[in-house]
Amino acid sequence: MNGVGNDSQGVLVLGATNIPWQLDAAVRRRFERRIYIALPDVEARTRMFEINIGDVPCECTPHDYRTLAEMTDGYSGHDVAVVVRDALMQPIRKIQQATHFKPVIDETDGKEKLTPCSPGDEGAREMNWMDLATDELKEPPLTIKDFIKAIKNNRPTVNEADIAQHVKFTEDFGQEGN
Repeated sequence: MNGVGNDSQGVLVLGATNIPWQLDAAVRRRFERRIYIALPDVEARTRMFEINIGDVPCECTPHDYRTLAEMTDGYSGHDVAVVVRDALMQPIRKIQQATHFKPVIDETDGKEKLTPCSPGDEGAREMNWMDLATDELKEPPLTIKDFIKAIKNNRPTVNEADIAQHVKFTEDFGQEGN
């Protein structure tokens, strides 16, 4: 930016916007580079699923993460994070909606706990989660089905028209970026 401060050596001014075409021409001129960062590709989305899940118990394999990434073409990084947050809630919803629980051994402490199950499962007991103490519950692990349900519930926030507008702006005023 012209005339801002006396010593600008080592200073980088970075701005970001989702609607660059609304910037005033005078403001746009102040930035030497206007770089378009496209939506994440399948490899980036695969990694986003892995990172956003963290150490939450999950039965997904690397192949499952890749499948989820392929199912979320057109999703932004934020959209993927929303899908993961929704999927992370699925085990809680299973607990809240369960009518039956069965005993399982918790691998972390070796104690017997109860986890949601179908009424026909061996050892199934009719009860609801309110009948159990917190330390008696074993949350079911995340599965790819939880993510597929979350993807169906959460559509991308960017559409083809938005992307076309960004591409047009980049052609007119900017450059591609990674």
